[in-house]
Amino acid sequence: MIDTHCHLDAAEFDGDRREVHAAAQALGVAKLVVPAVAVAGFAKTRQTVTQYAGCVAAYGIHPLYVMQAAEGDLVALRQWLADENPVAVGEIGLDHYVSGVDPLRQEYYFVEQLKLAREFDLPVLLHVRRAVDPVLKQLRRFRVRGGIAHAFNGSRQQAEAFIQLGFALGFGGAMTFTGSTRIRALAAELPLESIVLETDAPDIPPAWLNGGRNTPAELPAIADVLAELRGMTRDAVVAATVANTRRVLPSI
Repeated sequence: MIDTHCHLDAAEFDGDRREVHAAAQALGVAKLVVPAVAVAGFAKTRQTVTQYAGCVAAYGIHPLYVMQAAEGDLVALRQWLADENPVAVGEIGLDHYVSGVDPLRQEYYFVEQLKLAREFDLPVLLHVRRAVDPVLKQLRRFRVRGGIAHAFNGSRQQAEAFIQLGFALGFGGAMTFTGSTRIRALAAELPLESIVLETDAPDIPPAWLNGGRNTPAELPAIADVLAELRGMTRDAVVAATVANTRRVLPSI
């Protein structure tokens, strides 16, 4: 299995990162994509993916971190993309849910990072919250080689728009709640080739964790939920989602 979005470098794992990684690997989570969120954390992201088998990095400036970012951070990001051969630019995007984060500043950093992704011919890992249409607007203006719309929570029409632009859609913990009817319907009905699996650990815990810390070891059970929703076996879901991940993140 491949966890396409796991913040294994996060401070929440500083006390037991080795055990968390080992538990996931023991359950068959062979690869983890670790997206950075700010230039200040790039070195820790690199250290994490270097130290733990099967981990690969993406580098980017998260929309909720743009208020602390400086113009020089884009120069630094460009150098990291040139030197480190990441699997993607990310985590980047727009977040119109959290207050106090200037949407124009978010848009500026998003657009500049799309330009970098295009320059380096890299896919992108998208953070999209209450901002699906504005993100799609910029993706149509600055065409990149696709990637993953992480934690997808849009409409069927918006899902199809991402797919047409070469993106897969990330499904994880939110899909495990019976009340998440729209997300579960999309997971059941979208073309299987458009879906990848993720945890977003330590965030977006699945229903059975009751709000506790999420870890990549939850991915097999998340895969089971997708399999149940689609009337498939776990093995079939895993085979398809791994193939999808390798298509949209070809250097993985």
